[in-house]
Amino acid sequence: MIVSRRALIGGAAALAFAGPARGADFGAARYGKAMVIDGLSSLGALDPKAPGIAAQLATYRASGLTVIHQTVGAAGNTPGRYEETLRRVARYTRFIEALPDHLLHVRTAADLAAAQASGRLGVIFGFQDTVPLETEVERLDLFNLLGVRIVQLTYNKRNLVGDGCLESGNAGLSDFGREVVAGLNARRMIVDASHAAQRTIAEAIATSSAPIAISHTGCRALNDVPRNTTDADLRALADKGGVAGIYFMPFLRASGQPRAADVIRHIEHAVTVAGEDHVALGTDGGIRGIELNADYAEGQRRFYEERKALGIAAPGEAPDVFNLIPEYNEPARFLKLADDLAGRGWPARRIEKLLGANFARLCADVWSR
Repeated sequence: MIVSRRALIGGAAALAFAGPARGADFGAARYGKAMVIDGLSSLGALDPKAPGIAAQLATYRASGLTVIHQTVGAAGNTPGRYEETLRRVARYTRFIEALPDHLLHVRTAADLAAAQASGRLGVIFGFQDTVPLETEVERLDLFNLLGVRIVQLTYNKRNLVGDGCLESGNAGLSDFGREVVAGLNARRMIVDASHAAQRTIAEAIATSSAPIAISHTGCRALNDVPRNTTDADLRALADKGGVAGIYFMPFLRASGQPRAADVIRHIEHAVTVAGEDHVALGTDGGIRGIELNADYAEGQRRFYEERKALGIAAPGEAPDVFNLIPEYNEPARFLKLADDLAGRGWPARRIEKLLGANFARLCADVWSR
C-alpha cells in the first residue's frame, strides 16, 4: 500500500481490516502463470518519452496483469464526442505502438495468449458510452477497424441507445439501441451493460445474440444503489454466457470507505448467484497505487463536485470516499486478493477463473463467432 507520511485523509487507510482466518496463499508463482485481466483499468499517462516512463512500465510489470480493458471513447451528452473519441483512440494507439516491447493492442483472442506468452501488457480498447456513434450505427465499422472491442451502451444518463442507471424512468433500450446491439453482435464486438438502468441491462442481455459483459459492477442485493446489478440480472447474464466484473468502488457498501472485506463479500455473492464461470474483476481504477495525501483528497473532492454538477455522480459517491480499496492499494492488488480468497478456502482453479480466465473466455466467445 502506498501511503504518504502526512496524516491519512479521514482515516481512510488507517482503519483496521479484520481479514479472514488465513489458509494457504494462492502464491506468487501460480499468479505469475495465470491469465490476469482487469475488466476496466487505465494505463495512466500517455507520454512514452516522459522522464517517469521507466517507473510507469515497472508498475505494469509489478502488477502481474496480463491484460486490461482501457476506455478510449468519450462519454456524455455534449457536442464533439465523435471527434474527441477519434483523438483519444489515436493517442492510445500511438502510445502502444511506441512501446512494442511492453504493450500489445489486443484485437483477437490470440492476442490475449500472445500478451501472456511475451510478458507484455495487453490492452483492449473500449467505450463507456455510445455517444460517439451519434445516430450512425455504421460508425461501428470504423471503430472496429481501429481496434475497439468492447462498447458500453450508456454512461449513467439517458442517451440515444437507452437509459443509464441514474434515469428514474428506467425506460430500457430504444429501437436505436436494439440496432446498436445487433450491430455490435454482427461485428463481433462485446456489448457492455455497465452503468445502465436495470431495464436496459435486462433488455441488452435478452436482445444480444452473443454473451455480454457488465465489466464493472457490484451486487445490488448487498447494497441497493443504481450502479449495482440485481440478482435476477446476474442470473440472466450467466444463463447467456456473460460475465460480471466486480469493481473496487464506493458502491460496494452503504457508506464509508470500501474495504477488502466488501470486495470479497460482493465477489462471493456474485459467484453464489451467477456461478464461478461468470464472475470476473473490473476495478475501474488505475494500475499503480495511490498516494493518500492532502493533494489527492482535494482532487477527489473536486472530482466529485464536477460529477455532481454534471448530474452524473451516482448514489454512493462522496467527496471524502476514495475510489480504491486500502488493502489493495498497490499494483499487485490482484495477487493480494487471490491470497485472501485462498485463505478463505477458494480452490486455485476458481481463483484463476476470477482473475482472468472467465473474461478471456468471454472475449474468445464473442470475438471468434
